[in-house]
Formats: sequence, C-alpha cells, structure tokens
Amino acid sequence: MVSAEVQQLGVLSDLFAEAIALRKPASAAILGVAGGNGLDRIDGKVTSRILGLDVNPLYLDTVRQRYPHMPGLELHCIDLAEEVAGFEPVQQVHAALVFEHAGVCRALTNAVSLVAPGGALSVVLQLPSRIGQDVGHGGFASIQKLASHFTLIDPLDFCISLEQHAFRLIHETRRDLPASKQFWMGIFVRA
Repeated sequence: MVSAEVQQLGVLSDLFAEAIALRKPASAAILGVAGGNGLDRIDGKVTSRILGLDVNPLYLDTVRQRYPHMPGLELHCIDLAEEVAGFEPVQQVHAALVFEHAGVCRALTNAVSLVAPGGALSVVLQLPSRIGQDVGHGGFASIQKLASHFTLIDPLDFCISLEQHAFRLIHETRRDLPASKQFWMGIFVRA
C-alpha cells in the first residue's frame, strides 16, 4: 500500500481527513482500521470516541502500539462479513476498501447499523483500473493472494443500496493513484 507503485496509504489518510473535516463527528467508527492509518488526523477536541474494528487481531495490536494514549479509542476484533456488530452507534462511520474485501451484504448492514440518527457513512471504493489490474503488484508477489478476495463495487449500485437504507449522498470525490488506479469517496447521511 505504501510502495511507489501503489501509494494508497497517503491517499486513504487524506480521504479520511476530508470526511471527518466535513462532518466533524463527536464519535466515529473506522471499519477495517488495519494499522491505524489516518487516526493521527482525528482532532481529539472534536471526536472523543473512536471505534476501530478489524478482522485481524494483529492489526489491532499494531494500533494499540502506535496510539497507546489516544483518548476514547476502542478496538474490537470482528468479521463484519459474518458477525453482527452490536456496538453503540456513532455519528460517523468510515469504511475504506472494506466492501471490496468483505462484500456488501452483512458488512453493509453492519455499517449502517453503526450510524446514529442524523449521522453519516463515508465510503471509499476502488474504481476499475484503466489498465485492467485491480490489485497492484506493489513489489510483493504475496499481494496477489488478495485478488481472489477482492471484488470491485460499483459506486452507482452502492448509492442505490444505501438509498434503500434511507441514506442519501451529500458529497463525493475521486482521487487518482499511480498505476492508473482511482478511488471514489462518497459521504452519505442518514435521513
């Protein structure tokens, strides 16, 4: 994700910063928190509760090591594609490249269940590559193992799915990446 060919981490961090700057939530959840990329962009004076969810306990350990004194940080190991997320809702849920790996069914149900009334869901989706390779090499052959667990999600179809959950799109943006990749971010509010 940080290799010169891929360079996703910086863009994902910037998109997260954009989403929380637009909404200024008092509480937030990051689905697929991984190693905590972007947590340093949270203003603790504004956002006092941060829920980090990930399927990988080693990622959560990394977050604990990187942010041992972050106030209001709650970390939970959960498979959003299989389990029910029964956590107290937050004002903003952020999911970057989650649905491509976890699917839309249970993971989307979990995501919307975590959004408090009047809250928002910010989603980053990867758009199809103009050169036909959706999972980049990044210098590591092992990254290709992810290709079988990665499905692109069409932003228009995603918007329609969220409308059925009473969410409406209020903001969208696109960001270019190396290797002809592009990210789309949509911010949806609960009606």
